[in-house]
Amino acid sequence: MLITISGLPGSGKTTVARLLAARLGIPHVYAGDIYRAEAEARGLSLAELNALAERDHSIDRALDDRMAAQARAGGVILEGRLAAFVARQEQVDALKVWLTASDAVRAHRVAGREGANVAAVLAENDARQQSDARRYLEIYGWDLDDTSLYDLLLDSDDRTPEALADVIQAAVAQRFADSG
Repeated sequence: MLITISGLPGSGKTTVARLLAARLGIPHVYAGDIYRAEAEARGLSLAELNALAERDHSIDRALDDRMAAQARAGGVILEGRLAAFVARQEQVDALKVWLTASDAVRAHRVAGREGANVAAVLAENDARQQSDARRYLEIYGWDLDDTSLYDLLLDSDDRTPEALADVIQAAVAQRFADSG
């Protein structure tokens, strides 16, 4: 069983993935943690690592190789913007979820958890999304805005993480009913 949870920063993906992992008793692997560890190991901020990754695609490829290994192993919730794409590339059966939220809601969530200015976060989210979209298109030929590969598209603006996890858990039960 493989569940991928993707979405833009502040969409609620980490909160929902953690909740779902606890409910299902399976590990949660978060691409963001791997990426942040890489930034820290290099002594860079996330923005600096993003800028470097735009020039050096080996950074994204190494992260994606680690995510692909997790996808092949299965039995996890794989969280990251490319998680569903990686599962498809690896031809692994997965329930693929995309969480969305309005720009304003996402900015308020990120600002709240990081103690930052909402307007600044809105601008940072936009810059990060554009950077990621450019890199994914250049490296893989994949459009980040293409949601056609997802099984579930869920708006998190007015839903609690618990309600979102309920919907995903029901889909997991249906999708993987024969696999125990």
